[in-house]
Amino acid sequence: MALYTSILRESAGLWVALCLENGLVGQGKTKEETLLKMKEDVDSLLEVQIDDPGIQDLPISIRERHVFLTVEGFQAQPLEMRTVYAQAK
Repeated sequence: MALYTSILRESAGLWVALCLENGLVGQGKTKEETLLKMKEDVDSLLEVQIDDPGIQDLPISIRERHVFLTVEGFQAQPLEMRTVYAQAK
């Protein structure tokens, strides 16, 4: 089982999560829904990588994190970092 880290923030009434290890982005109406979707997305990526090892996932750069956190004039609202455990089926 692999460990992944997501940053969560609220945007336009939805929660958005960015996975720091592979750049996947997900959204949902609640934090829990967003993290569940993120886990499903990471699981899907891991499954695809089994069939095609050429598909890469790269960590998010500091600049990309900054863009994620400052889009829409985002101002010092509380952020959360959560762990998502994922594995290929």
